[in-house]
Amino acid sequence: MGAIYLIRHGQASFGEADYDRLSGLGIEQGAVVGAELLRRDVRFTEARSGSLSRQRKTAETVLDWLGVKTPAKEDPRWNEYDHVDIVAHHGGGVPQNAADSRGYQRVLEGALAEWMGAGEDSPCAETWPAFRARVTGALEDLVSLLGKGENAVAFTSGGVIGMLAGQLLGHPEAGLLRLNRVTVNCGITKLVSGRSGVTLLSFNEHSHFDGRTSRLLTYR
Repeated sequence: MGAIYLIRHGQASFGEADYDRLSGLGIEQGAVVGAELLRRDVRFTEARSGSLSRQRKTAETVLDWLGVKTPAKEDPRWNEYDHVDIVAHHGGGVPQNAADSRGYQRVLEGALAEWMGAGEDSPCAETWPAFRARVTGALEDLVSLLGKGENAVAFTSGGVIGMLAGQLLGHPEAGLLRLNRVTVNCGITKLVSGRSGVTLLSFNEHSHFDGRTSRLLTYR
């Protein structure tokens, strides 16, 4: 049985001109999750990252803690949905506002629901069915590389993780909206692959942000 660890990226720069850049806090979060995986003595035979800067920097930070010299292979199929495009077409084009992150989250969730409901008819560059297909394909390809007892890691984003977790539980739409909402930066989701297929073993683990590191717990 193989295991796939899905790591959400560290905190990005919400509300800034370059959102796709890890904040200082995000870099600290990457170091903490790296230390947690080192404590667990997890060894990875395959490492993947989306092509977004926040995903790649998180991968670099974590793998450095694990003493892995080979960088994670970039695979844009692990990228997040394009929230700017989705909000532009389904949410009135409301911009990110660091002073009202909850307000933006409400707009985004409404836009995501409309985007999913539109299916292939959405005017967005990537539709909901296309998003599901590329993410599912990325996971299937990664699973196919694992031998017995081998582990893989993918550095990705909350929407990707929420959708996959929901899909494995039978409801990808609920996963994208409800599970995505509670994913923490640098949380750990673990999947296992065996004869019966891929199973969700744990979702959004974040005990590494308890106690002395609790100040590092963020959701966006």
